[in-house]
Amino acid sequence: MSEGFAPETGAQGGPGAEPGAADVIFHGGEIETVAGGPGPEVVGAEPGARPEAVAVKDGRIVFVGDLDRALEHWRGPETRLYDLAGRALLPGFIDPHGHVVGTGLQETIADLLGDPDGDVGDVDAIVRKLREFADGEVGRRSAWIVGFGYDDARLAGGQHPTREDLDRVSTERPVLAIHQSFHLGAVNSKGLELLEYSAATKNPKGGVIRRGDESVLPFGEPNGVLEETAFFPASGHAIIGIAEQDRARFLAKGLQAAASYGFTTVQEGAAELAVLGDLRALAAVAPLPLDVVVYVKAAEAIEAPHLVEASPDYLNGLRAAGIKLNLDGSPQGRTAWLREPYLTPPEGLDDDYCGYPTLEEEVALDQVRAGFAHGWQVIAHVNGDEAIAQLIRCVRIATREARPADRRTTGIHCQTAGEDQIEEFRRLGIIPSFFSMHTFYWGDWYYETVLGEERAVDISPAQWALARGMVYTSHHDAPVARPSSIAILSGQVTRRTRKGMVLGKHQCVSGADAVRSITINAAYQYGEEADKGSIEVGKLADLVILSANPVTVPGEAIARITIEETIKAGRTIHPPIEEMPVPVPSGVGLQLFTHHC
Repeated sequence: MSEGFAPETGAQGGPGAEPGAADVIFHGGEIETVAGGPGPEVVGAEPGARPEAVAVKDGRIVFVGDLDRALEHWRGPETRLYDLAGRALLPGFIDPHGHVVGTGLQETIADLLGDPDGDVGDVDAIVRKLREFADGEVGRRSAWIVGFGYDDARLAGGQHPTREDLDRVSTERPVLAIHQSFHLGAVNSKGLELLEYSAATKNPKGGVIRRGDESVLPFGEPNGVLEETAFFPASGHAIIGIAEQDRARFLAKGLQAAASYGFTTVQEGAAELAVLGDLRALAAVAPLPLDVVVYVKAAEAIEAPHLVEASPDYLNGLRAAGIKLNLDGSPQGRTAWLREPYLTPPEGLDDDYCGYPTLEEEVALDQVRAGFAHGWQVIAHVNGDEAIAQLIRCVRIATREARPADRRTTGIHCQTAGEDQIEEFRRLGIIPSFFSMHTFYWGDWYYETVLGEERAVDISPAQWALARGMVYTSHHDAPVARPSSIAILSGQVTRRTRKGMVLGKHQCVSGADAVRSITINAAYQYGEEADKGSIEVGKLADLVILSANPVTVPGEAIARITIEETIKAGRTIHPPIEEMPVPVPSGVGLQLFTHHC
């Protein structure tokens, strides 16, 4: 048997660790290290064998290898022996893209999600849920009546709620129902009035105010449904209208939700500078229980670059990493910017409709240039393949001007990326972070309505990246859906839709590759692979215990795996022993929310 698995140092223990002083020794289960493959090679054992034990001291991994050696060298009088009882021990999951504060919002307002995450299936259910929120403790304190998560693709009739529908909730208070994509929403008549949207209001650049009676001049009477830049002011007003005491709980709720799915590092993926400031104020009071990586909205960062203070180092669990660009919308909402027309355009639009960009080319290029100039990591929301093409053009120009470097620029979502574009990502060093969960959530919708068979089977094309030896990641983008690590894994391995169809079997990946996408690959995306992402000596003891190993069970069984325990730097954070300690300092604005991008 081995003397202990430590592939980089060859040592039995971590830096500065004294044998016999381990806090805990894990044993008795499948230990999936994600170190160089599906499992480390143990000297003297069969190829592919996994280590028997992991020892942790002071929040770091000090030994990985044979149980007898662990007990001989690392067991002390206070050492806890943790019997996994056949369960699996993996590196803690790392969220490559999400909105942890938005997840807390999701946990606070009316829940409009449909099956399998909720029970909303028609407009009447939306109205009922919003009324219930309005009459509840948080709703009574809120200026707006607001809910999140409806999906027109899943509603009876396949239509968005309109102003008339939401007037049934209230005619005295503004009402906002946020689409699950967080790129669209519907408001009632009072909401339109407060937003000053009328038949005389032109569509804003990069957005659409959908119209009902188009005979009302000059532009048609708004029907309440708002897209992209027309929607964002509504979400901003509605969220700020939630009482400060309730907004102050967004972060704590978001972190607890993430921990319950096995995440030990999370992201706030499009923060306003005010939000970053509030997060820093929170972290200054006491360490955050999970690591939080923040990306600032690019336009704001450029206006006040001195406030970004991007750093590879955490301060009490928080760091700013760079900037976020938003180049288009969502395929499920049919606002993503495509190279070829949608199979079925939204009602009232021509057959050549391809969606639309969010930023003009020169603006997008200037944002990428600014990121490179300031040393900020650049991540970009790109769902449609034309938006991906825009990102490629901007990165190519900015790289030529600034010279190539290890910047780890990341394309977020990349749902409709062509194989030619994945090849360009490889050449330019862009990391694709795929939205693999969508194969389940919207795969049927893409296949039947949005993209059609030929394009839908290649959404989130992980195999094209693997074939080129590329690092890719996969994310949940909560609050678009629950921050489910298991859904990320299952979606990649099975690519099974709600209706049971396998959407592009040729793009399915192994359980090992799926696990890497939210462990070591995600650590690499963040530039943290030396400290996180695998179970290796010297790394942080960020760990997750699962009911079964997603690397070794049949693909169809992954969806039934449960999160048993989440451990951050050696400390259990799920199940919670007590309420997660996230301080709320006095005198802070606590605008802890930013719209999803």
